[in-house]
Amino acid sequence: MRHLYKYRNFAFIVLLCWATGNAITGCRTSGKIQEVEGSNVDLVNGGGDEGGLVDSTEDYFEDVFLRYEDHIYANNIKTVQLHKTGFPLAAPILELNSHESLKLSFDDLGEEQVNYHYTIIHCTAKWEDSELSPPDYIVGFTDNQITEYAYSFNTLKSFTHFNLEIPNEEMKLTLSGNYLIKVYEEDKPDEPVITKRFMVVESRVTVLPRVRKATLINDKNYKQEVDFTIRHEGYSIYNPYGEIYVVIQQNGRWDNLVEGLAPVFVRDNELIYDYDQDNVFNGCNEFRNFEFKSFRFQSEFIKAYEFDSAGNHVYLYNEKPRSFLRYSSHSDINGRMFIRNDEGKDSEIEADYALVHFTLPYEAPMINGNIYVYGALTNWGYSTASQLKYNYKKFAYELTMPLKQGYYEYMYVYLEDGKKSGDATLIEGSHYDTENEYTIYVYNTSASDNYNRLIAVKKFDSRY
Repeated sequence: MRHLYKYRNFAFIVLLCWATGNAITGCRTSGKIQEVEGSNVDLVNGGGDEGGLVDSTEDYFEDVFLRYEDHIYANNIKTVQLHKTGFPLAAPILELNSHESLKLSFDDLGEEQVNYHYTIIHCTAKWEDSELSPPDYIVGFTDNQITEYAYSFNTLKSFTHFNLEIPNEEMKLTLSGNYLIKVYEEDKPDEPVITKRFMVVESRVTVLPRVRKATLINDKNYKQEVDFTIRHEGYSIYNPYGEIYVVIQQNGRWDNLVEGLAPVFVRDNELIYDYDQDNVFNGCNEFRNFEFKSFRFQSEFIKAYEFDSAGNHVYLYNEKPRSFLRYSSHSDINGRMFIRNDEGKDSEIEADYALVHFTLPYEAPMINGNIYVYGALTNWGYSTASQLKYNYKKFAYELTMPLKQGYYEYMYVYLEDGKKSGDATLIEGSHYDTENEYTIYVYNTSASDNYNRLIAVKKFDSRY
């Protein structure tokens, strides 16, 4: 899928094409030359509708280099999930020295049979390589093959489904902290296919959080303030300003973290974090959703199902920006997803793929950035596969995305050029009373250790 390309000094070409009724089906930049080309829709490489001006951005999304983040490097890999075993909506967090495990699953839509291997990398609190050697944090083999797989059954789109549980008989983890699991093809360890983050916690301190309206008057109606206290009875913290590193996460997002806060007050066994501005988040809005667990029944936000040579198609109703609408409360699962085929016994191999068509009416394209579909269905990240492109004929942003049968939640997020943090308020609006899930991670970065311990994880809801 090509990108929306919007030069300031190129605007007159767009206006000229619109005025004369000539459609620009796609543009690719090569130096100073604009090449026009169309795009095809397929389940492996994603989709794209014709009739839009396509953007060319940097090759960051395309380059294959190891990223210490959730990322899919190959177009044939879909539906990557990592969660606590038996709890598909749970975060990938393990308690150290417990019997808990995590389950990694993904589909390979490629036509060739591939053997996949995996390894695990220990990271710092800031998601950089901790430079520990694998024997420092792994007991067992450090590189292993993923041996559990099954072929799709009763689906139009053929795929191979892979499962992996960690820790397992071949490897166990011995240290707390942040981890990255890297999946790669056999004999190609330097060419990652998947990377996913997870955490191992050794609970040593207690976090007492409180979410309230923002303190500052200008933010009261739109933002949420996260205050909290860390109690560490029985756990020595000699330098709370230098040893303790705190991260606050909203829902599953990694692009708008609040991190590195120092305690405002220090008492005998308490560290108090009570800020007015540095610990606030936009309340945003409840997530949008749709589900297609059966192709025989249309759910609330499904406009139509179709079938052609490309496979199944799911058309969502045209959606409107909510930035100026009044807040409307409804239950959601905060941007998560789950896979389900109501007419099969094993959704992992019997849930089929479909091309899902998103349409967001908008009067004019963005000049200094792009709009993305955002949530667990896009790995909580921004990529070419989740970027909408503008259709000048329809005055709307559009995206076609291959997804597996199930239930999905998402938002439309604007990402300004050159920025790493997206703005959901532009399309979705922001309200202080939106229900959000927050997670506080507490790390001990003491120089006496050669790694960053994760000593507490606290999950809580903005309404409780």
